[in-house]
Amino acid sequence: MLKLLALDFDGVISDSAPESFVVALRTWAEMRPDSQQRHAASLLSGPVAPDPAEIPRDPLYRDFIAMMPLGNRAEDYGVELAALEDGRVLADQGAYDAFKAGVDPVWLRAFHKRFYRVRTAMSEADRSAWNRLMRAYPGIPQLLRRRAGDLLLAIATSKDRGSVAKLLASYGIGDLYPPGSILDKEAGANKHAHFERLHGETGLSYREMLFIDDKVNHLDSVAALGVRCGLAGWGYNGERERRLARDAGHTIFELGDLEQQIFAGV
Repeated sequence: MLKLLALDFDGVISDSAPESFVVALRTWAEMRPDSQQRHAASLLSGPVAPDPAEIPRDPLYRDFIAMMPLGNRAEDYGVELAALEDGRVLADQGAYDAFKAGVDPVWLRAFHKRFYRVRTAMSEADRSAWNRLMRAYPGIPQLLRRRAGDLLLAIATSKDRGSVAKLLASYGIGDLYPPGSILDKEAGANKHAHFERLHGETGLSYREMLFIDDKVNHLDSVAALGVRCGLAGWGYNGERERRLARDAGHTIFELGDLEQQIFAGV
């Protein structure tokens, strides 16, 4: 019987790709001032967030989005932009991993740290403008509100807990996630560690948990524990991710039928 629903945040609850793109560009511009990439001034000049309508017009946005499922952490945005600087769009996980192996790990760690500083500056400069870059996917907050009394809710994310808490509050569901229910990069090195922690703290068996993420490699890791796992079929995943999910035996959840898919038989 399902007793705990854990969701990833970016790409599952929050349509955060526009914000990630802008923060990544600003971080890149600070660390690679000699870059040949050209972008609208409003995307680079901080700290206030730009108009969301301007972001999809950027020539790199579509290719950046296409590679997002191949990475896991903030430094991976630096990998994507480095590939695009070289005129490359990495088509699959093997190509991505090979390219990343050639990027200076010291530079990647520095990119990761600066990314969060840039994000914090943007969120604090104008909170409402920042929020507009990360709207909740339609129906998700309402579903969680309806079902909050039926099972435990948790978030397993690589995003920092402070940003997640601010955004949940802006979606009107911050009260559904008390302290300890948001597991971020400080709560564990990966999603596998997050679920080991949830198992230890709740006393629930792994088979009583459901995890929905937008990255298949995260699902593969968590499924090894015995957790039921599913791919978020909305957002920016394409047929590549759906095929990998199907091949691994993960459920593909669809936004329009999400409540029925999760709670059928509960």
